[in-house]
Amino acid sequence: MKRILIGLIVAAVLGAGGWFGFNLYVQHRATSEVEAAFEQLRAGGGKASHGKIGFELGTRTLTIEDITIAPGEQPQAQIKIAGIKGAGVRLIDDNSFSADSIDVTGFEVALDQVGAAKLKASYKIPQLTLRDYAGPVHAGNAPTGGSLIELYRYVLDQYASITASSVTAPTLTMTFDASGSAAGSGEVAYSGLAIQNLKRGKIDAMKADRAVFTIDVPQPGKQDKLTGDLSNVVVNDFDATAIAAALDPQKTGDDSYHRVYRQISAGPYVLKSTQGIRMDIDGITFEDIAVQPSKFRPAEIIALLPTDRSVVPTVAQSREMMEKLAGFYDGFRIGKIEVGKSSMGTPQGMARINAVRYREGEFAVEGADTPSPQGQFKMERFALKSFSAANLMRWAAGLSSHGQPPSPDQMLGLFRVLEGAEIKGVVAPYKNTRQFVTIDTISLNWGQLVGSIPSKANLVVRMVAPADPANPAQRPLIMAGVDKLAIDLDLGAAWTESSGAFALAPATLDLGNLAKAQARFGLANVPRSLFTTDPVQAMGQAAQVETGTFELSLRDSGVVDLVVAQFARMQDVSRDAARGAIVAMIRAQGEKITGANGDVKMAVDALAGFVETSGQTLTVKLTPRAKVPLMQLMQLSQSDPEGALAQFRIEASTGL
Repeated sequence: MKRILIGLIVAAVLGAGGWFGFNLYVQHRATSEVEAAFEQLRAGGGKASHGKIGFELGTRTLTIEDITIAPGEQPQAQIKIAGIKGAGVRLIDDNSFSADSIDVTGFEVALDQVGAAKLKASYKIPQLTLRDYAGPVHAGNAPTGGSLIELYRYVLDQYASITASSVTAPTLTMTFDASGSAAGSGEVAYSGLAIQNLKRGKIDAMKADRAVFTIDVPQPGKQDKLTGDLSNVVVNDFDATAIAAALDPQKTGDDSYHRVYRQISAGPYVLKSTQGIRMDIDGITFEDIAVQPSKFRPAEIIALLPTDRSVVPTVAQSREMMEKLAGFYDGFRIGKIEVGKSSMGTPQGMARINAVRYREGEFAVEGADTPSPQGQFKMERFALKSFSAANLMRWAAGLSSHGQPPSPDQMLGLFRVLEGAEIKGVVAPYKNTRQFVTIDTISLNWGQLVGSIPSKANLVVRMVAPADPANPAQRPLIMAGVDKLAIDLDLGAAWTESSGAFALAPATLDLGNLAKAQARFGLANVPRSLFTTDPVQAMGQAAQVETGTFELSLRDSGVVDLVVAQFARMQDVSRDAARGAIVAMIRAQGEKITGANGDVKMAVDALAGFVETSGQTLTVKLTPRAKVPLMQLMQLSQSDPEGALAQFRIEASTGL
């Protein structure tokens, strides 16, 4: 028994010695691996140091203290970490390892005078925890230059090489100083940061409970400070590899779109300024954000930024910058943007908007309610169709060409930027009259551009405006008791290249309680070359144009009585006498131009009958008897009106 007991004691002592010896060996091996990784950073021209390294075999916990890394021969970036503790650490192979969890404390990154703007920035994360981590043992070689793009590419490359089921950080604080540029300086503080399912540069979801920022904005004469508070920031389906592709100089031929975000949402959001401005937004949502590497080239834009902001760029340099920005925006696609209820304080009071939306090229503002010096302005909807920021920049760049005033063709280039605009549900104060203009709809659409000129357009206007006593032309309306003018206009025009026909149809104007007019007008043999901003060329091509049929229908809803009443006041006679006098004048003037043309006499009789009895509809149709050149007709109408009318077969009638 004694021998057995002694043997057990000896075995226990030897076992304990072996355990501690093996533990020391493993710790030495871990220390060697960490030191090898740091040596790789030093070999790349950077500086890297660390404090105590520990490894506990039972829980496979690796600890590293006091880490400092400064990549590059002239370090413009520096990383400091108070400590890293990895639990359940295992080598997957010679190049990668995994850990059940990694806790990082005191993580700081400092960037000093990076890029043309000489940006200084720092990131501080007091506590960072990663679960189910896997990644490389050795980091790639950090860039030795001072390019901000190279630094971003390096970070994205490292980011794309790791996986983790979750990443959490109670707080993250970012400070920046670009006081030499318009960006100013400030601080952004995030809280409640969390990432779910990080895998090779892709993330299922990210969130931040809150983001608070303060920015000092440089302004001439007086500094301004912006403060903001943004809550509930959520990002779904983020792909960093799409950004990496846009930064990769080898991807300049990639014309495909790479989705960066499926959705970003945030809100509520509060923005304040020391100038007294305050803005509140319920929420903001972005969907389907993608980039096209062949056009979305941030490095090219940064290269164009002036290193000395005191030097004013030339016209050519400004135009080049605008054209580059236009190409940059061509490579940036957003499927949908929606800004929820917003409010902003103004000197006249609080302005509110229900929503701002962008989708499939349409930009819309809905539910605007804002004060103005004359009173409250309300608008149900304002929309721009086929809006393109890239095309808008190209148009603006063209306006500044050679430093000369823009040509008519350049101004008309706006038609290529948009395809239409719409306003609905407007109630606006009219001058200082305490009356309101109400707009049901104003809609303008165009298309089929020939050069920069639309060959197809449609205008719809439905509105009511108060009669203005200060306008002499509207005083007869007011004297007749018409205090509001209702307008209902529908005007369409289109050119057909194959036939050379140009038609004005429909053309309808309804003046509410006055009259309603409908017209149709056509031209034939209209050449494509007529659509030009060159007046000499246009006049030359206009000689080919031939006049078509003209139809007019005029419905009296009160305009005849208005004219009669005005004439009666001017002549100081009764309304019946005034009506008779007007009819007589029509017939007398008609006799002077009628001659042997029975069609003209028919038209004069119809017009006289239209005035004799209120509430009738006058219909007139002019049909060319043969080919009638438009320019010849215009000249003839000035020198020989009777001869001009003789070119047409005239049909006219009246009826209730």
